[in-house]
Amino acid sequence: MSTDSKKTLVLGLGNVIMGDEGVGVHVVRALEKHTLPANVECLDGGTGGFILLEPLQNAGHIILIDATDDGNPPGTVTRTTPRFSRDYPPTLTAHDIGVKDLLDAFYMQSGEREVVLYAVTIDPKQPIALDLSPDLVKAADEAVRRILQELNAPTS
Repeated sequence: MSTDSKKTLVLGLGNVIMGDEGVGVHVVRALEKHTLPANVECLDGGTGGFILLEPLQNAGHIILIDATDDGNPPGTVTRTTPRFSRDYPPTLTAHDIGVKDLLDAFYMQSGEREVVLYAVTIDPKQPIALDLSPDLVKAADEAVRRILQELNAPTS
C-alpha cells in the first residue's frame, strides 16, 4: 500500500434513495462535473463500509461529505476535522456505525492524515425520495462551492 501524500480524496457518503441523507453523494457527483486539480479524486462512497479503507489509505488529504442530525437547522453546512469516531457528528442513518468504524480503522492503520468533514444538517423525519429537498439543494451547492474553493486554494 502506497500513500500519495499529494493526493486528495473527496468522498461523498449517503444513500441517494433516502432523500436528503444522500447529500454527500450528490455533492461528489456535482464536483465531478467541474475541472478539478490533477491530484484530486472524487469517489461516491455510497453507504460506506470497509471497502473504502484502501482509497482512504492511499490519499494524503481526505475530504468527506455526509449528512448529519446535529441539531442545526436543515441545510447547515459545517466544516470540521474529525479525529476519531467520537468526533463525528451524529447521524440517524444505516451507514453511521460503518463510517465511524471506518474512520477509527483508518486512523489506527494509517497514522496522521488530514481529514476534513463537510457535514450537512438534514431533517431526520424527511420522507423517502430520490431528490434533495429545496433546503438541501442550496446546502449541496454551498458545499460544492466551499470544497472547490478549498481544493483550488494555494498550498504552502
